[in-house]
Amino acid sequence: MSCVTVQEEVLYYDTDCGGVVSNIAYLRYVEKSRCALFDKLGMSLKECAETQLFPAVVRSEIDYLKPAKLGDKLFITARVKSVEKARLFCEFSISRKDENEDDFFLAKALQMISLIQMPSGRPRRIPPKWSEMEILD
Repeated sequence: MSCVTVQEEVLYYDTDCGGVVSNIAYLRYVEKSRCALFDKLGMSLKECAETQLFPAVVRSEIDYLKPAKLGDKLFITARVKSVEKARLFCEFSISRKDENEDDFFLAKALQMISLIQMPSGRPRRIPPKWSEMEILD
């Protein structure tokens, strides 16, 4: 359970007039893979709605390495990098596989996440079992 990978195809609404992916689209790709990762951790979207406990992004960093383009098949991998008492850090990589090239990275991201109890908006501790799981490399 060290990571989760989701696939996306770059569609028109993700690109500019030159067919290059807009920087905001990368955040959507990261969000989708983060949701899949938290589902694996036991926090499905349905469970979050029922418990009113949500993983909230506190900080995002993205390094854009190469442009993704219209029609590309992207692979977005998410993994937990580290766990602290009240926050955790997730790493993301976005890559494209091309028939003529090896896999290569288009972007890398890092997010700091806290668990927030709604409606109070108070932070909650990260479950201790997450530190003990085989999610850390």
